[in-house]
Amino acid sequence: MRLHATCRMTVDASSDCPVVAMLRPRSGEAQWMVSERYDLDPWVPTKEYVDSFGNLCQRMKIPQGEMRLEVEMIMETEANIAVDPGAGAVAVEDLPFDALQYLLQSRYCPSDKMSERARQIVGDAAPGYAQVEAIRHWIHSNLEYRYGVSDGSTDALGTLSDGAGVCRDFSHVGIALCRALHIPARLVVGFLHQLDPMDMHAWFEAFVGGRWYTFDATQDRPRGGRIVVAYGRDAADVAFLSNYGPLEMGEMVVTVEEVGATATRTGNS
Repeated sequence: MRLHATCRMTVDASSDCPVVAMLRPRSGEAQWMVSERYDLDPWVPTKEYVDSFGNLCQRMKIPQGEMRLEVEMIMETEANIAVDPGAGAVAVEDLPFDALQYLLQSRYCPSDKMSERARQIVGDAAPGYAQVEAIRHWIHSNLEYRYGVSDGSTDALGTLSDGAGVCRDFSHVGIALCRALHIPARLVVGFLHQLDPMDMHAWFEAFVGGRWYTFDATQDRPRGGRIVVAYGRDAADVAFLSNYGPLEMGEMVVTVEEVGATATRTGNS
């Protein structure tokens, strides 16, 4: 399916502020960039690089005052995500080198403290995809999707204790529980067609059966129509804007459209 997505935001800097933005998706096996536009007002010199996770990063200095950042893209992406309940776990010694880093505990995913909880949740599910799906289903059924519960310091254990959170919190729980079972898992951020309410979105992927599969604990069924912007160990790796000085976020508007259909959300960060 072909999707048209936009993200428009305003920021205000009390003095010149260095930032690294992560707003441009890349073409890959599951998506292809048809066209894009990246606009800054006022315009500033920008340098782009690829980070250690393969994400496109834009480095710039936001001048004092208000700036508008806008990205627009048309992407060809999968209408349905791959599902394989029979995909088995991959032994650690057989994992690709680039998947090994996603076994380690990280800032928001303290998997080394969650082994017992993970075993309780998956029960007698077969090692691999079935275990990850059991985790996704448990999160969807037992945690409440609610704004205002978590903040920038909330990790997976905090979300389990609170019993509620938002998409990134749900994903952190899923990732940590997977890693506790020696299943590589990573955070994904991007766009989801017909997300309600519309916003930037986060989900997770797990490496089973020799490939990465998508899991989204905020949804009641597998859904395609996703545009991946970035991958990382957790939210610390995939912030859409990392500032190194005082910076106030203003309005952010996200839209994702298929031909003839529109979804929009306006909010203040």
